[in-house]
Amino acid sequence: MRAAEIRECGRPPVVAERQAPAPGDGEVLVDVLAAPLTPLDLLCATGTSYFGKPATPYVPGVQGVGTCGGRTVWFPSPAGMAPGDGSMAEAAAVPEAALVELPDGADPVLLAALGLSAVAAHMALTWRGELAAGEQVVVLGAGGVVGQAAVRLARTAGARRVVAGARSPAARERAARAGADAVVALDTGDVAELARRFAEAADGPVDLVLDPLFGAPAAAAARALRPAGRLVNLGSSAGETCPIESSTLRGKSLRLLGYTNNELTAEQRAGAITFVAGEAAAGRLAVAHETVPLDDAAAAWRRQGEGTAEGRIVLTPRPAG
Repeated sequence: MRAAEIRECGRPPVVAERQAPAPGDGEVLVDVLAAPLTPLDLLCATGTSYFGKPATPYVPGVQGVGTCGGRTVWFPSPAGMAPGDGSMAEAAAVPEAALVELPDGADPVLLAALGLSAVAAHMALTWRGELAAGEQVVVLGAGGVVGQAAVRLARTAGARRVVAGARSPAARERAARAGADAVVALDTGDVAELARRFAEAADGPVDLVLDPLFGAPAAAAARALRPAGRLVNLGSSAGETCPIESSTLRGKSLRLLGYTNNELTAEQRAGAITFVAGEAAAGRLAVAHETVPLDDAAAAWRRQGEGTAEGRIVLTPRPAG
């Protein structure tokens, strides 16, 4: 079968022929239709992540969509985080208990593009952030996959107003297309200026901030929160530290919460994937993405790392049904 292989940490994968995987106890063979290329895949392949240096060669891909026993399924993989191969191949051996059956007519590429990013957006808004109908939400990093999904999901969950924050013009355009009521440019590290922009874009105090960025944008958005407002952090692409002032936290009794998909049980994750698939099937959930043949994985990998991809890149080892 054809597969992308990480042969050397820190280098793009090489597409080559390799033996198809043999399922072990409790595993089944999934014919892969779509494998998203995610930031986590790149992080694991650097060999410098907190997961440690992976043994090479290995097939990357922490999630995918394929077919098994006549069903279209979503599946996870620990590739890069633990020994074993992932989704960027024509076939993958997956624990049967980890499969999540998708509805008839599901678009494999769209579901792969959404995947765990949409799960994070949904669960951080609802389970962790306790979003209630009628609340006003700020979504930071709203041009990314998590952010785009969060803008749409906040709306369908009943948010009365969704304010997006994004750094580049292209990201701001994606946030607007996702349906944000207002889009704030995060093109400065001046917390006071960003706070002014959020106050101007918001319709009164904000109830909930969804934050994949941290850094100055999170500090500014926190100033827009109402007393007892919530900020849920699920990333640090703008900085590992954040200059939130103690007076902001104490003066409003704010709740600063962390979120990770790793905290979810298998049942929660499966339920969230099923929810995401239903929202996508109903036309209420989509993100910018592009489809790339598996043979072009190396070039796609480079573009993802350079930040020049237009949305989530999804590799297709075989034509999607």
